Amino acid sequence: MSSEDRLITVHVKYDDVEQTFTGSVEDVWLSLKRFFGEFLPSFEIAKRLVLRVDLEGLVKDCEGLVAFSREGASLLVGKDKLTDNEALLLWLLAASVGYGVGLVGSDAMSKEELQSTLGKSSKIVSTRLGELVKSDMVVKTVDDKYRITTFGVVQMRKDIIPRIKAKVGS
Repeated sequence: MSSEDRLITVHVKYDDVEQTFTGSVEDVWLSLKRFFGEFLPSFEIAKRLVLRVDLEGLVKDCEGLVAFSREGASLLVGKDKLTDNEALLLWLLAASVGYGVGLVGSDAMSKEELQSTLGKSSKIVSTRLGELVKSDMVVKTVDDKYRITTFGVVQMRKDIIPRIKAKVGS
């Protein structure tokens, strides 16, 4: 077997991306150079555009606003301090955080659950949920429940949680 007939295999794993190159030494070398020269810089740039949720940071942000017991999530902020949309978002955020840390069984809530926790009429809750869905803060699931979106979580951390904390003085 000549050196030209021998194959080399190189496997590259970078975060969630895996690539295997097989061929002659020269072909694999060129493929690796192309991978590192073209793909990885694009991948790094794209990673900056992806919305991600830092669960640990989110839990810290929720301290003093949300708590969990055997019965489930509770808001520690009085209803009178929150707008309807803030309250709905905070309840859905509590479901998301609770699910993320394994304290509740679902990251979504039904309209009836939200109506009960909010203490408002079905019409008001439906209207507010519709507004939140239109603004991409909340999504309606296939089983007619509502879940906060990643965009909604990012907006909560950036704008809404600080505004709520300023209102309640925490």
